[in-house]
Amino acid sequence: MTTSTEPLLSTPLHALHLELGGKMVPFAGYEMPVQYPSGILKEHLHTRAQAGLFDVSHMGQGFLSGDGNALERVTPADVAGLKPGMQRYGLLLTPQGTIRDDFMVSRLAGEDDLYLVVNAGTKHGDFAYINETLKGAAQLTPRFDRALLALQGPAAEAVLARHAPDVAGLTFMQVIRTTVAGAPAIVSRTGYTGEDGYEISLEGADAETVARALLAEPEVLPIGLGARDSLRLEAGLRLYGHDIDDSINPAEAGLLWSIGKRRKEARDFPGGEKIMAGGFAKKLVGIRPEGRAPAREGAEIADKTGRVIGKVTSGGFGPSLNAPLAMGYVETAFAAPGTPLDLMVRGKPLPATVAPMPFVAHKYRRSKI
Repeated sequence: MTTSTEPLLSTPLHALHLELGGKMVPFAGYEMPVQYPSGILKEHLHTRAQAGLFDVSHMGQGFLSGDGNALERVTPADVAGLKPGMQRYGLLLTPQGTIRDDFMVSRLAGEDDLYLVVNAGTKHGDFAYINETLKGAAQLTPRFDRALLALQGPAAEAVLARHAPDVAGLTFMQVIRTTVAGAPAIVSRTGYTGEDGYEISLEGADAETVARALLAEPEVLPIGLGARDSLRLEAGLRLYGHDIDDSINPAEAGLLWSIGKRRKEARDFPGGEKIMAGGFAKKLVGIRPEGRAPAREGAEIADKTGRVIGKVTSGGFGPSLNAPLAMGYVETAFAAPGTPLDLMVRGKPLPATVAPMPFVAHKYRRSKI
């Protein structure tokens, strides 16, 4: 993260955001669009109904050369078992087994290097940590010059296939090198909205050409950070620095599914014995408040006697549900779906109920095999 005294960075699409009327705000050291003139509500619902284009070029991209399997020293993901042409979600763990970041790792077909994408605000520290921990076995080379676009929504396949026909055959978590609107790209069928869609990694110089080509399609609107956050919240997707951080471990965060079966059995990752033993005092849960008032991050969670048992980590209004929703950590005894709670909003208890996540069903195109 840059400090307040440092100038904000900009992505290769900065001029295009301004041209499109984007409302620019500081985010992770960058000047980024929080919304466009159509507004967050319309951007959100349009992504669920058709397709939205997101600029996520502030994320950290890099290539890991050498012994890629050495990445297992810092993640519980099954990196060795990652097949060519596939991508996987992973957690970057501290030596104590808490979550330093979450990331995506890809093994591109016919290539030795692994391709990584980490979060924007932690990328410099992440890459330094990986290189220090894997020294002598592997080397991560950052590619801060690359851009990253996300095309999300039910029309994403039809739209992108007009510019890269071979992406139509991909299923969830598959990744290929191809060309998009004539530009060399790495395309994965993934995203951060719960919708079907793609992430498109490009040379920075090609980003505006590709973005304009996609925005010219009638199904596509530009989408800002505001709708990106409400979409991921409805999908029950954790946001680093809010729902997960280096004080939380994978079991508490409900992310044990991201640990490979082989790794669970061996417990050969940082904090493995403790994490797999379980018995933790708190757990991340979904929460559905009653009424219309949302509970924001930081709101205290109380049981029905008024005793504080946790805190909201993400909260807001879910446009697809036309209702407020939240996630937060509660004492494990209160984590079962259906458990009644109170959220303290402006000093008053707001009745709420623990709810299963995702709040809106994921619509990924999964392989039938």
